[in-house]
Amino acid sequence: MSLTATPQMVNQTKKRKISGGWETLRALPWLLPTLILIVGVVLYPAGLMIYTSFFKYNRFGIGGTENVGLDNYFGPAGALTFPGVPISRILLNTVVWVVIVVIVTVILSLALAQFLNKPFRGRKFIRLFIILPWACSVVMTATVFRYGLEQNVGLFNRLMVDTGILESAKAWTKDPTSAFWVAVFVAIYVSLPFTTYTILAGLQAVPGDVLEAAHVDGANSPQRYWHIVLPLLRPAVATAALINIINVFNSLPILRILQDTPGYHSGHITTTLMFEYQSNLGPGVSSALSVLNFMFCLVIIAIYLIIVKPTKEVA
Repeated sequence: MSLTATPQMVNQTKKRKISGGWETLRALPWLLPTLILIVGVVLYPAGLMIYTSFFKYNRFGIGGTENVGLDNYFGPAGALTFPGVPISRILLNTVVWVVIVVIVTVILSLALAQFLNKPFRGRKFIRLFIILPWACSVVMTATVFRYGLEQNVGLFNRLMVDTGILESAKAWTKDPTSAFWVAVFVAIYVSLPFTTYTILAGLQAVPGDVLEAAHVDGANSPQRYWHIVLPLLRPAVATAALINIINVFNSLPILRILQDTPGYHSGHITTTLMFEYQSNLGPGVSSALSVLNFMFCLVIIAIYLIIVKPTKEVA
């Protein structure tokens, strides 16, 4: 049986298109402020960054008249080929930085959220205590850890020596490798509150009658959590993980404050290297690395979406 469009069906389709276009025009005045904000704050800076990445500047930002093509990316003094920069180690650091911080944060937050969802005396106080690292400035938190890890007078160093964890005080922030792992710890610490509260909100939306029915059917606690709670937490975990990927990827203050080693070294990630380029090579090479950084972030997010499939419906 062949289906052919009748004149009546064609007219109805045209009416829907006209109606949809009219509704779009009516909504435009309400959307216009948001569109202007997106263009001014997101699209224009991004376009300017891409444009700047193809021109030559000195370290004072003077220039911009000579188009150098891809030299800022792959040239003799390009973002990925500048002499003395351990770029392969820095790219590895970036992946480790994002993956370790996000995975550990989500796992710890799942446990904390489950604990905070239980009724017990003092629960409100503990919830308030956990939110403090999120309420405090990231710069302030990183500064506290930096001075706490000072070799001679740092409180954390003295505590580890007095308790026998260390034989002698260590200059944690003077070594790029140890400073990097201290920054990983601090990034997890400041990321926990937001992730925990996001997952806690998801936990409180899990229907109690479903868990009770599973319990009556003989499912134990691990089975109920794995087969019922975790699938229902998928949207909350996906939201928390995606926001954490973006925040951690661009978390400049923690590494900048905790890294006392100057220059190009093995403790950088691409975000901190970008600012080193800005100071020493100018905005051209820095913008080129910014473009690569943005693409790198998109790749990591895409891999996460492909593997985890956060939008997959729960069966």
